[in-house]
Amino acid sequence: MGEKIRRLVRQRVPIVAWLPGYDRTKFICDLIAGVTVGLTVIPQALAYSTLAGLEPQYGLYSAFMGCFMYIIFGGCKDITIGPTALMSLMTYDQVKGRNKDFAVLLCFLTGCVQMLFGILNLGVLLDFISVPVSIGFTSATSVIIIVSQLKGLLGLKFTSSSFLDNVAQVLRNLPNLRLGDTLLGLFCIIALLLLRKAKDFPIKEPTSERDHFRRILKRSLWLVSVSRNILVVIICSLVAFCYEVSGNKSPFLLIGAVQSGLPSISLPPFSTTLNNQTLSFTEMASELGSSIILVPVIAILGNVAIAKTFSTGDSVDATQEMIGLGMSNLAASLTSAYPVDGSFSRSAVNHASGVQTPMGGLYTGVLVLLALSLLTPYFYFIPKATLAAVIICAVIFMIEYEVVTPMWRSSKKDLVPTFTTFAVCLAWGVEYGILAGVAINIIMLLYPSARPTVQVNKTMTKSGRSYLMVTPGNSLYFPAVDFIRTTVGKAGSQEGTTAVVVDCKYVLGADFTAAKGIAALIEDFKRRKQPIYFYNLRPGVIEVFKGASLEEFIHFCDEDELENYISREYTSIQSSSNQGFRDEEMKPLNQGDDEQAFSC
Repeated sequence: MGEKIRRLVRQRVPIVAWLPGYDRTKFICDLIAGVTVGLTVIPQALAYSTLAGLEPQYGLYSAFMGCFMYIIFGGCKDITIGPTALMSLMTYDQVKGRNKDFAVLLCFLTGCVQMLFGILNLGVLLDFISVPVSIGFTSATSVIIIVSQLKGLLGLKFTSSSFLDNVAQVLRNLPNLRLGDTLLGLFCIIALLLLRKAKDFPIKEPTSERDHFRRILKRSLWLVSVSRNILVVIICSLVAFCYEVSGNKSPFLLIGAVQSGLPSISLPPFSTTLNNQTLSFTEMASELGSSIILVPVIAILGNVAIAKTFSTGDSVDATQEMIGLGMSNLAASLTSAYPVDGSFSRSAVNHASGVQTPMGGLYTGVLVLLALSLLTPYFYFIPKATLAAVIICAVIFMIEYEVVTPMWRSSKKDLVPTFTTFAVCLAWGVEYGILAGVAINIIMLLYPSARPTVQVNKTMTKSGRSYLMVTPGNSLYFPAVDFIRTTVGKAGSQEGTTAVVVDCKYVLGADFTAAKGIAALIEDFKRRKQPIYFYNLRPGVIEVFKGASLEEFIHFCDEDELENYISREYTSIQSSSNQGFRDEEMKPLNQGDDEQAFSC
């Protein structure tokens, strides 16, 4: 019993397994990776908070507690937890027209649902969200995010309620764009894209131990590339600051004052005041609606996908990822955070920086806390156009247009849920888009059960007797019964009195409705005096047929026995054509065949 508890603790609290082996080398690697990721997350957190419709400091509030909790409960060393573009967009849908209390409560409820999923091992639910649906959803949300940032990029001022409204508002307000913000935003996008490629600059590999220059240059270019967000933000902020100190009016819209200091640790708000009305926890949860389930599911899906990417062949424990993410959101809600999950871009930076254990999150979180304590007065000068450019360059590569061609070549039908999800997300909202995609997938899965393929071949026995081989391509369950009965009956009626053999090699299961349908099919054949046999029936299917009182069916599991029976029955029919297909003559042979079927 004690050994089982220890094994469970090591499995569900992974820090217990790896911490005893933590050494100086791992510390140095984790420190470098953690600081590098911290330089990436600070500007992203400020940008994502505006995307979520919250004040800039809430992005930083969301960027440290998840890192700390994932150290203890996380199952993947590369994943960094914090605010992401997707979670920010989904939070915005719940915050607009309300207040920040709804975002914090959503973070708490997201953690609760994720923990519940983990405890109940409900990772199987994620299997219903296929790769095509995920591609359509991710691409659509990326487009929505990019369009939502055009407002800040162009220096426009308006409010919008949806993606289509946002597009209309941008087009309507184009004459009012601010030249300074537009030029700065375009400059930032170009700079970020060029710096992103800096790490790929062709430098010959060092040929000797003394070739330090190439090694340092290569490492420096890589560091500049991964720190591009903070570099661009600092440079643009310095430009805006210079305008301020010179007494000239800044040509850019700035994010303004950011509340300084660390957030207080308190329980999430279980009631709030909105429009001079006090809403209870139940009323707030009702306002949040389906997002209480959808947000945690999407966060889990993303986290598991990232874990699989960096697992290097190891199996991913989806249950542990649910628990780690759930604990991260529960703890983050205590510091006024909105929902968080793993960031693919920051996890990639973490992996490339050589992180060795989840302890890298500690140094990332500490850097965020230092920024909250010391740097918030300087965030005032960050231009909104710069933050918009940071978000656009972060999500533009999430539009997976390149998979359309291989999907077209591989399985054209998978494009249906992809484009359905994409279109519905843009037209009606991300929650409806993913539900529509899942619904399309389920229909595509169920349709073969209702309309299985049926292959019909005319075959000859070794003795030269012809018969019709009918092979259903799926199991026999109630949606397909009438279709199978009609198809087999039609195929048989076109062959006169030729025997029909139903090959059930693909029939893995059957139900009561199917058994009754087969009984009706046998009766149809009896009425027109045409023999019908069943071949390759599995014992489980035979049991279902027997249990439904379907006794009068002849089945075989051996091809030679089947052909011998057809030849003998053909001779019997020829010698007594006036009597047709007699049940009495079949019974002795059928009983032996039943025994043979059960024994095979």
